[in-house]
Amino acid sequence: MIRTFRPVATLATLLLGLLFAFAASAQMATDSKEPGTVVVSIYHVAPGKQLDFLKWMAVRDAVNKEAGVGETQWYAHMDGDSWDYVGISPATTDAQNDKVDAVAKSKGLTTGFKSGLEFRTMITSHTDTYARGPTSAAALVDSASK
Repeated sequence: MIRTFRPVATLATLLLGLLFAFAASAQMATDSKEPGTVVVSIYHVAPGKQLDFLKWMAVRDAVNKEAGVGETQWYAHMDGDSWDYVGISPATTDAQNDKVDAVAKSKGLTTGFKSGLEFRTMITSHTDTYARGPTSAAALVDSASK
């Protein structure tokens, strides 16, 4: 039982730490005090595919930037759990996704299901989790009190 709980506790601690780091480094819009929605992605990259994965993501990040989508904050594994990279990015709308796809297609990049298959040649697993932030613990306490 303890052996099963430890990886779950480690992952929960990692996610909370990464969300805190993202909140500390990200700037909130001046006209809104409400936190946005972000996507926290954890990647386990296939052996021998580290550089291919990073290059693929760098190209996709450039496409997102050209399409006007906010930047992904990247974290590289150093010690501890088994993940390789964590990306924290703003959640996108359908309209933003359509614009990203249009820019990608204009550059000859894959999109849709074909893109997903290409992506999966470089990873052994990944997760995507939607989270609210950046925010502070005090703001969360305030929200919980209402």
